[in-house]
This record gives sequence, structure tokens and C-alpha cells, in this order.
Amino acid sequence: MAFLAIIFTVSVSPFYGRSIHGVPFATVEVEEISGSQPAEVLNLVQGKWKNTNRWNTILDPLNGEPFIRVCEVDETGIQPFVESLSKCPKHGLHNPFKAPERYLMLGDISAKAGHMLSLPKVSDFFTRLIQRVAPKSYQQASGEVYVTQKFLENFSSDQVRFLARSFGVPGNHLGQQSHGFRWPYGPVAIITPFNFPLEIPVLQLMGALYMGNKPVLKVDSKVSIVMEQMMRLLHYCGLPTEDVDFINSDGQTMNKLLLEGNPQMTLFTGSSRVADKLAGDLKGRVKLEDAGFDWKILGPDVHEEDYVAWVCDQDAYACSGQKCSAQSMLFIHENWSKTSLLSKMKDLAERRNLEDLTIGPVLTFTTEAMLEHKNKLLQIPGSKVLFGGEPLTNHSIPPVYGAIEPTAIFVPLEEILKDKNYELVTREIFGPFQEVIGNTVNGTTYAGLRARTTGAPQNHWFGPAGDPRGAGIGTPEAIKLVWSCHREIIYDVGPVPKQWQTPPST
Repeated sequence: MAFLAIIFTVSVSPFYGRSIHGVPFATVEVEEISGSQPAEVLNLVQGKWKNTNRWNTILDPLNGEPFIRVCEVDETGIQPFVESLSKCPKHGLHNPFKAPERYLMLGDISAKAGHMLSLPKVSDFFTRLIQRVAPKSYQQASGEVYVTQKFLENFSSDQVRFLARSFGVPGNHLGQQSHGFRWPYGPVAIITPFNFPLEIPVLQLMGALYMGNKPVLKVDSKVSIVMEQMMRLLHYCGLPTEDVDFINSDGQTMNKLLLEGNPQMTLFTGSSRVADKLAGDLKGRVKLEDAGFDWKILGPDVHEEDYVAWVCDQDAYACSGQKCSAQSMLFIHENWSKTSLLSKMKDLAERRNLEDLTIGPVLTFTTEAMLEHKNKLLQIPGSKVLFGGEPLTNHSIPPVYGAIEPTAIFVPLEEILKDKNYELVTREIFGPFQEVIGNTVNGTTYAGLRARTTGAPQNHWFGPAGDPRGAGIGTPEAIKLVWSCHREIIYDVGPVPKQWQTPPST
């Protein structure tokens, strides 16, 4: 069967809207954050919000104004965080034999926090705040809030203690049984990226807490204001302020904190390059949810053309393609190339605009870098631009960010398979496939007519496969895998057999 391959890249108007006033825990008003009224983000350590003399100024990704000041810790200021981690024992803040009432407490906190996020004014507050720092459409940002809300509702009441469910196995004689327990690591660290400033850190943070760990949390400073406000919501809902430390820093400082604080486990979501460095620095005490190059395959059966075109557009360009599961490459059978699929995808891509943030700034690549990559792809024989490929115009996005039209480049499959081109058009596979599932070890895989690559709702596991360091998110299985380990306890209480005598040495 003949296939074609299409490489997707993305891009980027000022759309802020109004936030609703009166959110009880909040320390910022979303619509008032500006160059003249910059918001401030603090650090939380040992139960207290603190600032330092070192401030990192974040530029508004839509107009370049210095609109947020993040109080960052440098290498000289990590000691309070090191001390805080050291205060947590290896057996955690709670476990099946210690402070079991904390399982109930965290279930109640989750219920209250989930209810808070269900309130329109609170949901709108976080949706608008996400839009300010990681510009995406209101629907995409509110979807992140919704997933977070549903996750918290899922782990309300007794569901937290059910995560620590144990099992027993009969022993060899009367009075002996072996029991398996889910055990916390104790002091842990969480490092999360910019693209989902609420969903990823909340789901991993709460999973760590549910199992009994004491986390230090670092979120990309460009978006950390979202999680700072969420921490204040959790405190409002009853979370003890000492249970989580929240740090803003650069990567070098965080690396030093990890080496000196020696957390028993670190969860890292982000680039593969940093993930591999951390795996070495921390001697393997990591769980990784690193970047992926995601593929979609359209096989020989052509039907529901409009729907398939819409899904391809959503997967490639929603959130400006800044999802770890964004569609990076589309393989289409030659039967699809005879349809109007590509022209329909082009029409859908060209609907996207800055006014409603259905396309927005690219926060980790400049326009120049993306255009350079496009030009390299076009040097491959037979390659061509299907649509897009030009910088956005009539905007005030600062040059430190990227602003490019939604772009698709056709590359002949036989050229991709050549060694000299393969590294250029692919990096690594974290790929949902629609077919050939049995012969892959890819991570979360979506299959069937309605399959997509993007979308990580709270009701299914999301994460890589085939790597013992792989982390998951969202489900009870993910929480237990990432945030607890197995501990076996053998009960052997007797009785000692009658007429027992000391046997010979063995």
C-alpha cells in the first residue's frame, strides 16, 4: 500500500476577555494584569509564602509587555527547600500504618477543590489566567480546567484510601501471611512544563499527596502564576500549607536542589534531553513523561471525510500545536490523496486566527527557528508546502516567541526513510496509531474512526510505554505506579509447633 507523509508545524490576537471578580482565594485580577499593574508570583516553603530579591520578568506573549514578576530562587537560596524535604521521613507524611486519617483529609480536600472549580466564576478565573500566560482558545483553556475538576471529583471521599488498597496471601503455616502495601517515597519533586499550566501539575501533585509524599513543585516560570493561584485554592480548601513546597527557579538551580535535597523520586514532564540528564544525575530515581513525535495513519478505507479533516486540524493546531500529543506527522494512504481531505484541512487551518486564540504564540520556538526548519524540509526532494509556512502579520507578539501560520509540508515517504532525512523529519515516537497496534510499543494509542492524538482526559491513562522510567497521569493505576512503591510485610505470629526442639545447624 502506498502512503504519503505530511509534517505539521504551527504557529499565531490579542484576546483577553473579562474575568469575574470576587474569587475568594485569588491574589490577582486576571483582566488587570498588565505592564502598568504586573502580577507577582511568590515561593512557598515550610508553610510560608516568601519572596526574594531576585525577580524574573515575564513578557506578555501577545504584546510583549512585562506583565508578571516571578520571584525566583537562585542557588544560594535553596537551603530552606532542602531542609523542608529533609524533614519528611522516607515513610512519608502518611502510609497504611501512619496517620491514615490523612487519606480521608485529602479526599475531602479533593471534593472541595473539585466543587470550587465547578463554580462558573472560579472556572472562568483559571481559564482566563491560562489564556494570559499560555494563549489558547477559551474552549481549550476551559477544557484544561474541566479535566482538572473531574480528576479532583474522581478522588473525592474514600477514593484516596482505595489507592492504598493492600492484598494478602496465605503463608506456609498457621499464623503466617504475606501482605502487599502501597508505600510512599517520602520527599519527592515534581517538574512540569508550560503547555498545561493547571492540569499537569495538579494531577501529579495530588497523586503525590494522595500516596503520602511531601512534594516540592516547580512549574515553568512563564506560567507558574496559574499553579501559584491553584495552591492558594487548595489551602482555602484545607490543604495544610506545610504539605507542599512551591519553588520558582531556573533549571540550574532546580538541578542543584534535586542533588542536595535528594528527593526519593522526581517526576519530570518535558523535553527528552533534560529527562535523560536527570535520569543520570538522580541515579535513575525518576519517572519521565517526556516529549513525543506523534503520528497518525489513515488507511485505505475512505469515509467520514469531513470528520477526519476536522480531527486532523484539531490534533495538529489546537493550542498552536503545543501539546505533547499534538499530531506531528500524518500518513495518508493514496486513496485519501484522491479526495478533498487536504483541501478541507487547509480550509480549516485558515479559519484559525489570533482574535479568538485558535492560533497563538509558540512559547518555545522563535519564528526564525520554525521557518529555518521549514526551509530544511523543503530541501528534501519532492517536498512542498501544502498550506501556511509564512510568519503571522499584524500582531504584537514579542520576537522571543514564535508567530507562524498553521503549516503543513508534504514530504515523500521514500525520502523520509533515507538516513540523511530521518533525523530531520522525526525525533522520537510517542505515537498514537490508528492501525497496526499489536506491533508497536508506543504510549497512549487511539484507534478507530474517531481516534485522535490529542486529548488526555482524567478517565484514561496518559503516558509512554516501553520504558521502565515511564510515568502516567490521570488514573488510579498511574498514581500508584508513579507515586508509590510496593512494600511487602510478612506476618508470622505462630504458634510454635508443640514439642519443637532446636534443630541442627544448617
